[in-house]
Amino acid sequence: MATLKPFRGLRPPPALVRSIACPPYDVVNTEEARAYAAGNERSFFHISRSEIGLPPGADEHSEPVYQLALKNLRRFQAEGWLSQDPEPLFYVYRQKMGEHVQTGLVAAASVDEYESGLIKKHEHTRPDKEDDRARHIEVLGGNDEPVFLTYRARPEIDAAIAEVTAGPPEYELTTEDGIAHVFWLVPRSKGEQIETRFRDVPVLYIADGHHRSAAASRVRKRYRELGRARGGEERFLTVVFPHDQMQILPYNRAVTDLRGLTADQLLEKARAAFEVEATSKTTPGTRHQFGMFLDGKWYRLTAKESRIDKTPTGSLDVTILQQNLLGPILGIGDPRTDKRVTFVGGIRGTAELERLVRSGHYQVAFSMMATGLEQLMEIADAGQIMPPKSTWFEPKLRSGLVLHVF
Repeated sequence: MATLKPFRGLRPPPALVRSIACPPYDVVNTEEARAYAAGNERSFFHISRSEIGLPPGADEHSEPVYQLALKNLRRFQAEGWLSQDPEPLFYVYRQKMGEHVQTGLVAAASVDEYESGLIKKHEHTRPDKEDDRARHIEVLGGNDEPVFLTYRARPEIDAAIAEVTAGPPEYELTTEDGIAHVFWLVPRSKGEQIETRFRDVPVLYIADGHHRSAAASRVRKRYRELGRARGGEERFLTVVFPHDQMQILPYNRAVTDLRGLTADQLLEKARAAFEVEATSKTTPGTRHQFGMFLDGKWYRLTAKESRIDKTPTGSLDVTILQQNLLGPILGIGDPRTDKRVTFVGGIRGTAELERLVRSGHYQVAFSMMATGLEQLMEIADAGQIMPPKSTWFEPKLRSGLVLHVF
């Protein structure tokens, strides 16, 4: 049973939302955030990436950064750039990216349900990233960026959400990347109906935001240890989308060197596990196929049936490539930590893979099929963990539209 709750959102007035909203903190680095926010004192990066207000080279995980985020949050409130709604509400958030449209519910999810496994995860987290997000949330006294959740779609929830989106939105903006963001306030009576209907949803799944979820749990535990519970830390900020509206793009790979092999030797070794053919196509045509850009040419690799593990995790394309080529042939032991491999979101296309290899900084690149959402949910249901960098969700949620404060 999913117990999503309304909350008193802290959010910008409609006239300022365009200047405040920004990309998520984890899709840009410090210098990109600094450039994005240049000349805009209202950019939400002053809260989510507050190190941009310190001299270049400042440690983005140092205590002054977290304290500056709190100072900036208070300033945004004092200036009226962010104001808290007088009553708890749900919100509806729609994104349009080309022909793709997804519409989700903005709600406060339960830390208890995350810890008990009713909100299911499929990735390991890194302690250092958990440390960073937990300290950020603890100092702010709230969640400034949402966790991206999904659930198996239910027609009765779709219908209730559609009634909300039939009315006028609170915000409507198209960002510099061409993605439209539309945001509605849910009337209380309709919110009660939506809350009731979600109680029939047996589980929720984390699509993106494992570190923010884990950090929310750690913050709640920390507050309890310190004896200073604030009440709101029992829940965390989420946007919850039905699974049939989600879009996963490929998460491609590029490797810096061939581990001493020539291109011909790599092709010969790859034939032990794959059918290898030269091709003019840059992307695979079906699951268990891969594109490989090597020595200025594209090849198609099709995994041999005997090399495919039939378990939910083993049958993932990212697993097949890792276990049959990246690991044994190129020596990428742990893709989570190996500096010789980099991961390229499918939004950048295969032209980016060609550019990386032609630059000389990389010797080979691989284009992948996107992981299916059904695969993600099957793995989470089985209590298994997906390999790192298995999914790239698009479009990304915009930050600064609403905060959940304790």
